[in-house]
Amino acid sequence: MSTTGAADRAGGPVVPGSAVPGGVEQAPEPLGPPGDDQPWARVPAAEVPPAARHRRKRAGWAAVVMVVVVLAAGLGAADAAGVLTAPRPAASGNADATSTATVRRGALTEQTQESGTLGSAGSYSVVVPGSPSSGNTGSSAAGSGAQTFTWLPQPGAIIRQGQVLYEINQTPVVLLYGSVPAYRDLAEGMTGSDVRELNADLVALGYATAAALGPGSGWDYFSSETAYALGKLQSHLGLSVTGSLPLGEAAFLPTAIRVSGPGTGVVPGASAAAGSVVLTGTSLKPVVTVDMDASLQTEVAAGNKVSITLPDGTVTPGVISRITAVAASSSSAGGGSSSPGSGNSAGGGPAMITVLVSLTHPQAAGNLNQVPVEVTITTGSVIGVLIVPVDALLAQPHGRYAVEVTGPGGHHLVSVTPGLFDDAAGTVQVTGNLTPGQHVVVPGS
Repeated sequence: MSTTGAADRAGGPVVPGSAVPGGVEQAPEPLGPPGDDQPWARVPAAEVPPAARHRRKRAGWAAVVMVVVVLAAGLGAADAAGVLTAPRPAASGNADATSTATVRRGALTEQTQESGTLGSAGSYSVVVPGSPSSGNTGSSAAGSGAQTFTWLPQPGAIIRQGQVLYEINQTPVVLLYGSVPAYRDLAEGMTGSDVRELNADLVALGYATAAALGPGSGWDYFSSETAYALGKLQSHLGLSVTGSLPLGEAAFLPTAIRVSGPGTGVVPGASAAAGSVVLTGTSLKPVVTVDMDASLQTEVAAGNKVSITLPDGTVTPGVISRITAVAASSSSAGGGSSSPGSGNSAGGGPAMITVLVSLTHPQAAGNLNQVPVEVTITTGSVIGVLIVPVDALLAQPHGRYAVEVTGPGGHHLVSVTPGLFDDAAGTVQVTGNLTPGQHVVVPGS
């Protein structure tokens, strides 16, 4: 009767010198390859090489790694993981089921999977501007006298450059693109960054040409050509053609807007007081926000390619557009922040970084907003390398690693050095004395 069988039925290993059924004392069998008297274990997730450990996802395949600790020869006589240098029967008394995987040569992409949220790249509030100067024409939407909202867009409406954003006293307020908000009347002879963005808008809308406005260095000047082009825009909108832009006749936003809803108390017929929020909205540009542990900061960079799995299972490509500085976890008490690289926030929670991902094909997001998605980030790739499942790695003394190779000649350990990890596939690049087509032992179900 084998010591393995005795150990299994007795519920533990047989210690040398103790009695076994039949009164025969069994000597311990050697572990590992000849001459190797060191203990070994199948690799736990936390014992991956430090240089690669933070590349691996903290869940998934790591959760199924079976930790089998074999004590020194003086403590064990059981074949705990079935690693022998001699042939053995296919079926044994080993309680830990195993299976095999084939060593292959090919390309491997290092990837990490993270949860993210698909939303809009920006949000905006449209505010009724202050009163215009006394010299303003009566065509202003914010002109003197009682001001009343007479038309508002519906939630979900998309408004682009040159379209009507809302109406006051039945006078349209047009959306123009620019980072400088409207704050004054604009007329011929004036200069400034707000004039430059007006000229750029008139060219983009086709009411002026770049050649007519002259060199770009002069676009911050309100010329007669600017006045002529602005008059054509006013005519198109049904406004009084003045060739000047009164405060309140246009609202400048960085991009097109999807209307979220009106401001508090804003309805058609309500007073349009200066400074009140007319409506709120978001940009049309989708972006995925991923909050990641700060320890991964060196593993991701702007420009890394990603794939995004949408709620319906569709996969669309993207790229990391921006990474924020280290910030404290939202779970931190007191809102304290952590120093970069500390790994912990002031409140005890993990320090986090925020990764913003742009979609290569923005239309793939459709009308989705604030929905969870799965992001697979590519951080590296290799070709023509040996690849095995991560679960095949065995921890060895002194920070080394091996795999258990099985075949007609029996089972033996082969030292390997891990390279890139593919979290999504649960595979790892290895270098060592392996041949494609060999079989390595992995934990079974």
